[in-house]
Amino acid sequence: MRRGPHPARSAGLSGTRFFRILPAPRTAAARAIDQEIGELEYTNLGRTALKVSRLCLGTMNFGPHTSEDDAFAVMDRALELGINFFDTANVYGNRIEPGLTESILGRWFAQGGERRERVILGSKVYGDMGAWPNQSRLSALHIRMSCEASLRRLQTDYLDLFQMHHVWREAPWEEVFQALEILVQQGKVLYVGSSNFAAWNVVQANEVAQRRHFLGLVSEQSLYNLLARDIELEMVPACRNYGVGILPWSPLSGGLLAGALEGAEGRRGTPNVTSRIEAQREQLTAWEGLCRELGEEPANVAIAWTLANPAVTAPIVGPRTLQQLDGIQRALEIDLSAEVLGKLDEIFPGPGDQAPEAYAW
Repeated sequence: MRRGPHPARSAGLSGTRFFRILPAPRTAAARAIDQEIGELEYTNLGRTALKVSRLCLGTMNFGPHTSEDDAFAVMDRALELGINFFDTANVYGNRIEPGLTESILGRWFAQGGERRERVILGSKVYGDMGAWPNQSRLSALHIRMSCEASLRRLQTDYLDLFQMHHVWREAPWEEVFQALEILVQQGKVLYVGSSNFAAWNVVQANEVAQRRHFLGLVSEQSLYNLLARDIELEMVPACRNYGVGILPWSPLSGGLLAGALEGAEGRRGTPNVTSRIEAQREQLTAWEGLCRELGEEPANVAIAWTLANPAVTAPIVGPRTLQQLDGIQRALEIDLSAEVLGKLDEIFPGPGDQAPEAYAW
């Protein structure tokens, strides 16, 4: 397999539109933060006209790992920093309470202060929400039931982005899109996205949507980080062709790319992560050494690397604390040179090109 450059070094940036907007300060704390971070960068969600921040606040930790009070503080700070894109899912927090994370967001929205109006809110449908046959996956019935339940928990009357959490091959695309079209017509959903699809699923879905005169998928959440670059083969070129914005999840590879050799905070101390550290120790040693040379925190460099790909709209970051959220803002200011991107390709080789050039000619 040939090894080649990061897509940012082999593709033009003409397909990516950025806007620099100064978020309106709401409090003295917000004004102080605005002075500290300067202007925030926004971009379009895929091919849409919707403006979203270049960081998406992931909420999966809210409930299981972050208390409700702390989650409220993180979300308030995110708005103060100008982060307007929040991502959740119906299944987040389910091991504690069905729909727990969505319920936490709903109680936060209910405080008012234009919280809901200022947030571009995405949630997801697919996972098990009960033991009965139609309480999961992508039947028209479950899509409708799931959306209604998410709206109740989130205490809102619409979702900006409703995402299929995984592809379900038993569901005909005509059935899926008919259900989603109804939700759009009812004003309960504005845009539709996907998560954990294959590239050919994105193509299938958007071709069917086009025949139905429906906008189709505008975003795709994919596993993408320096240690997981498979989507560069087919997903990245497919999304760029169809105007689907990529929202990388796990941009820090579960903490491995956040300075894992220097500490064992949080999930970095679990047996699974410890074994992964040992398996990747040589790469991680070179990685953290390069970050020290750059004078930057590894987590921020890892996120900046995803942002350098013109197919990426916004990586999903899931801070558990205010400190983690404040620290990660630096990623937006890091401009990785071609030389640095080349060094990263040497440490973490990708497929080398899109398919089929990566493995044939």
